[in-house]
Amino acid sequence: MKTAAVLFLASTSLAAYGGNSSTNSDAVGTTIGSAAILASSAFVSFPDTLPAAGSNGTDAIPAGAGLEDTSHPTHVIGNGTASSCTGAAVVAAVKAGGIITFECGSAPVTIQMTQTAQIFNNAAQKTVIDGGGLVTLSGVKKTRILYMNTCDQNLVWTTPHCDNQEYPQLTVQNLTFTAGNASTETAPEGGAIYALGGRLKVVNSRFFSNVCASTGPDTAGGAIYAFEEYQGLPVYVVHSTFGGESTLSNVCSNGGALGSIGVSWTIINSVISYNHAIGHGGNPAASGTPGGGSGGAVYNDGNTMVLTVSGSQLLDNQVNAFGSGIFFVTDNHTGSIVITDSTIKGNIGGSWYPKYPQISAFPDTPITVKNSTIAN
Repeated sequence: MKTAAVLFLASTSLAAYGGNSSTNSDAVGTTIGSAAILASSAFVSFPDTLPAAGSNGTDAIPAGAGLEDTSHPTHVIGNGTASSCTGAAVVAAVKAGGIITFECGSAPVTIQMTQTAQIFNNAAQKTVIDGGGLVTLSGVKKTRILYMNTCDQNLVWTTPHCDNQEYPQLTVQNLTFTAGNASTETAPEGGAIYALGGRLKVVNSRFFSNVCASTGPDTAGGAIYAFEEYQGLPVYVVHSTFGGESTLSNVCSNGGALGSIGVSWTIINSVISYNHAIGHGGNPAASGTPGGGSGGAVYNDGNTMVLTVSGSQLLDNQVNAFGSGIFFVTDNHTGSIVITDSTIKGNIGGSWYPKYPQISAFPDTPITVKNSTIAN
């Protein structure tokens, strides 16, 4: 496994050892050093009947983890009508990079992505895609929606260290991703988004019914797969929803919603529910099985990494092997988990829960729990 650098937290991490249920109500602040800002209600809403983006959590959003400024877009997709907003226009804008917004009319619009939009490494340093709460990108059950890979020669190599480079950086915000499908891709992870290298940030977005390959011991990320984040910095997932209803599950061999190798995640004020890890046999795969089936909400495998969950709900996810809520295996025993102001409950299936129900991790993995409920 590749090694990700440790994300040092401002608060002291204390190993928490629990039985079948835990509710910890220790006082906890809502700022992390001087770099945090208060959680904001300024997120746009989505005018439809599908689950809203984000939880009711009000935990602090660190500086740099919130919305990007898109008031001066580089590219505007559409001319004010729904028909002018096409998948081909999205592909072209993403290839060029920069700040991308939409003018598709005042009503919600679904854009069918019959071709994957790819981030080219030699285009813009930062690409921000802002749907304004009105745009859904659909993979029509056939196509992965977004692909970023600093080590893919077809997207142009720009440094001699593609496995640890700062750019490009991708932010998706105020968007809905649905029906993405990576199961037939060369890298069959990340039904909606595959992100290797650079940085990824997800803000006020929704992910429904995305899928990746159904088997494989490390195949992961029904909605998002991340790998080789720059300097081990975390993927931020802020005020977003994955699944949200039983008919909208994201599904993969592992990591029904989120999957990664050697990546730190910071999940803030989000909902991850009703997602499924449907592989069989775990990792390494048991004899006679294809492997997989771990991490209903989150599949976190690798070495030094930190999973931070704050103000969030991980509910009603399902697995066949391990970690119905969280699968977190740090192979060199240096990673840790921090859970604050969150609920992990109702996730079903699997085994190997040495400290907390629904969390599979080595017994020596430090798990800090504050003001949170973890229960069957």
